[in-house]
Amino acid sequence: MVKPFVVIAAVSGLLAVVLGAFAAHGLKGKIEAPLLAAFQTGVHYQFYHTLALLLLALLSLHLPQSGALYWSGWAFIAGIVLFSGSLYGLALGGPSWLGPITPLGGLSFILGWLLLLLGSWRLTDV
Repeated sequence: MVKPFVVIAAVSGLLAVVLGAFAAHGLKGKIEAPLLAAFQTGVHYQFYHTLALLLLALLSLHLPQSGALYWSGWAFIAGIVLFSGSLYGLALGGPSWLGPITPLGGLSFILGWLLLLLGSWRLTDV
């Protein structure tokens, strides 16, 4: 469970930096301010959940059999794709059907955090 999450986190972090730079240097002044803000929100949430995914991978070293941690990671990944991806698409003039996708990504993030809570409940103090 560790390697796929670390690899996906590395790719997601790389993309978040590239997309953040693209927003700051390539989109500024080219799209309306609310659309730029939406794009930047996608970048921020991608960064937060990329770091969460990386930390989750490290935590799973202590609880390798935890199904809750495993599904938490996949929920974070789904949230990044659905939430951030839909905001990127909307900001860049994508189809309006992307709008209803954004809350599904938010729900995926919430589910990921809930599963992380459940999975971490088995941790013991050292």
